[in-house]
Amino acid sequence: MKITTTRFGTLLLEETDILTFVDGLIGMEDCRRWVLLADVQTAALAWLQSLDRPEVALGVVSPRRFVSSYQVRVARREIQPLGLSRSEDAQVLVVVSHTEGVLSLNLKAPLVIHVAERLGRQIVARDDHAVRHVVDSLERRKSA
Repeated sequence: MKITTTRFGTLLLEETDILTFVDGLIGMEDCRRWVLLADVQTAALAWLQSLDRPEVALGVVSPRRFVSSYQVRVARREIQPLGLSRSEDAQVLVVVSHTEGVLSLNLKAPLVIHVAERLGRQIVARDDHAVRHVVDSLERRKSA
């Protein structure tokens, strides 16, 4: 399948590359099909590119790379649609924002992805996590 995006131009994808967020994302409920792309310049960063809206691409990172103690508590009913039987089958990512020269991570509303099933869901964590957790750089931390 060939798609055209605003940020990355034309991409050739396989059906197995597509992640489905049945409920969309908060504020982007119409965006249900996504693809995860590596960033060529920053190893910690990936891009979640919408297939439904070619102008929408969100920077995402593994939160534990920047907050080693990060854990997220969610109600079972929130992740039940993903069909996860083990937490090891999930990948958790958070959205990166760059506003007025400040990089921040949204730790409050992570993306939980069932890797094998290619299903994802954005949840609102029960924990007292920040919506804007400021980080100084996406390069300086070690991999978790």
